Amino acid sequence: MQTSNETRSKLDRATFTITFERSLAASREEVFDAWTKPEHISQWWDPTGAPLVECAIDLRPGGAFRFVNDGHSPPFDEVYRVVERPAKLVFEALGSVGTVLVETRGAKTHVTVTIRCASAEHLEQLVKVGVDAGTNQTLDNLVAYLKTAPS
Repeated sequence: MQTSNETRSKLDRATFTITFERSLAASREEVFDAWTKPEHISQWWDPTGAPLVECAIDLRPGGAFRFVNDGHSPPFDEVYRVVERPAKLVFEALGSVGTVLVETRGAKTHVTVTIRCASAEHLEQLVKVGVDAGTNQTLDNLVAYLKTAPS
């Protein structure tokens, strides 16, 4: 699998949203698996690049997931709301709603990640703690992982 190294992100204060986009030279199924299978996500999720020490996923609407790093930040315990393989994930995270859309565009797979906050204050809080920068780094990690992941 080869991936492009283009990341675009957009902060929209009017809609309390941060959106990230990436084009990947991998199939939709491979990209979706990288987002939903513990053996994959544990290798790229942490912005530091270190593997997660715990990664549990109950991949169904209402199912929980838990990502634990080596202690540099709190565990990420959240709940899936929508699971539509290989196209869409919606989950509640950090008091926000996260959406991952996976689309085929020509020979590439396009991923759009959206974090929608409940208020302007919540959005500013997430920006202040670096969620936008961390998510961009996480997507860089995904690019690197997909370059070396087994098909």
